[in-house]
Amino acid sequence: MNFYKEEPRFQALLKELLDEEFFKYADGELLAFGEKCANEIDQRARFTDREGQPKLIKFDAYGDDISEVWVNDGYRKTVEDSYNTGIVGYVHKNIPELGRRGNYIYSYAQGYLLSQTEAGFYCPVTLTMATAYLLDQYASQEVKEKFLPHVLSTGETTLYEGATFLTERQGGSDVGANVVKAVQPAAGYKIYGEKYFASNAGMCGVAMVLARKEGAPSGTKGLTLFAVPWRKEDGKLNGIKIRRLKDKLGVRAVPSAEVEFEGAEAYVVGDPTKGFYYMMEALNLSRVCNTVASLGIMRRAYREAREYALKRDAFGKKLADFPMIKDSLVKMAVKLEVQTRTVFKYLPLFEKVMRNEPGVTEKDIVLNRLYIALLKKETAEQAVHFAHEAIEMHGGNGYIEDFVTPRLLRDAQVLTVWEGTANILGLEVLRLMEKFGAGELFLQEMKERIAGMNGKHFQPVRGGIEQLEKLLSSLQTASHDHKTFHSKRVAELMVRIFESVNALDYAVSGDERAEKVMEVYIEETWKSGYEFKDKLKPVDYFHEIVNESIPQEKSLVK
Repeated sequence: MNFYKEEPRFQALLKELLDEEFFKYADGELLAFGEKCANEIDQRARFTDREGQPKLIKFDAYGDDISEVWVNDGYRKTVEDSYNTGIVGYVHKNIPELGRRGNYIYSYAQGYLLSQTEAGFYCPVTLTMATAYLLDQYASQEVKEKFLPHVLSTGETTLYEGATFLTERQGGSDVGANVVKAVQPAAGYKIYGEKYFASNAGMCGVAMVLARKEGAPSGTKGLTLFAVPWRKEDGKLNGIKIRRLKDKLGVRAVPSAEVEFEGAEAYVVGDPTKGFYYMMEALNLSRVCNTVASLGIMRRAYREAREYALKRDAFGKKLADFPMIKDSLVKMAVKLEVQTRTVFKYLPLFEKVMRNEPGVTEKDIVLNRLYIALLKKETAEQAVHFAHEAIEMHGGNGYIEDFVTPRLLRDAQVLTVWEGTANILGLEVLRLMEKFGAGELFLQEMKERIAGMNGKHFQPVRGGIEQLEKLLSSLQTASHDHKTFHSKRVAELMVRIFESVNALDYAVSGDERAEKVMEVYIEETWKSGYEFKDKLKPVDYFHEIVNESIPQEKSLVK
């Protein structure tokens, strides 16, 4: 079994996005990583979830508070296997075999494979990616030299996993209410206070922490970003204690804790007045990671549902012989394929903005933030839906922990919460519209992309754009309550349009299967009512769509 090899359409997508030399390198590396994810890493994930969860060792034999987090040996091996691929490091440093830096597309392809086995393994990677970004982008040369080589380690030096500590008991999503403070007794700063939901606690080498300097104003403007090492150079804890580990519904592999800072040495990162801004930039990166993790769970859920339906006998047939099962599987396959293409085809814009490449415009920045909010919300909700569908496909077996399906559902649920709930993301879309004209920019972009398109499957998308125009026009003069109430509806309509445009683009290739994927996606997305249908496209197209192979002359399967 190999998660990468068995998905030739994903291979073809990466070939579209990467230059020939990079794709040749990435293809080989992802082939090896895909096999590892589907086998030994998957076995470790099952053990970690059921029997080998992280444990807090609060005190040593002498009663001293050591606040150590124990993780099993398999977990540590997965950490080594994942980071040594360059999933974090090669975003910021050269790949030796190529003599040039990697990119986010390759990193997120690795994350997509890793998340198919365990989203709880990908969470620390996400936090380390955010830490690397903040240090690389905003830290002084001195702070970079102290931490960045370790955060970017691919085996040549000691690895420092990262963490981003925002959440406080009284704050939650209201980060401006944070009260953790930074004092400056002499040289340097010391952090005091509590972070209430701190993931990767005890495993990270350095945490990025928001704290308020003495005398700083209230609200988000008074927050400064600090790099806080977990341990001092002598190996002792850096004024940090873990009160307890959270007993979570899912993603049990990653230790999440309540962390107390009692004079932890800290290093200012960037402009002290821009800490919240910096952390929000990192949050955008993490939201894309969340999106990729959701796609990974969707893919695994679909895979499990498909394999079970193809082998399970019921009423004298295979499950996959029944029209309702064909309908479910085809709709899952189509949604997953279009959504995966939409996310990965968007990533070049993300890369351009995050690296502040030459030619980046205000429009690029606004659309980047808008697409992140739209895709994070949609994929997280779909991950839960796909996990539910996979359980239902298995029947009673789907509810039994011998199968991976219960873990998929438990792990998927947190993705709707981490990095912002649907309500928070709806408010983000509203803010982008009101402050930066994101609605008009989105409409302009979608109209440009569908210009010249025609045919019956184009018409529903055109109608959706017209519907969005009317909705945005009504919101301009609406009350604040009406605007917030409708913000999620706007986001949902936008993402339907965005994915539909990508589905139409996909079909332009002339690939007959891509055309069928587009047809099913458009008809399912823009359907209305419950009228009787003579033509059952999901049933008629079942074999071609569920069989993911591509024409032989284009095949990338090894």
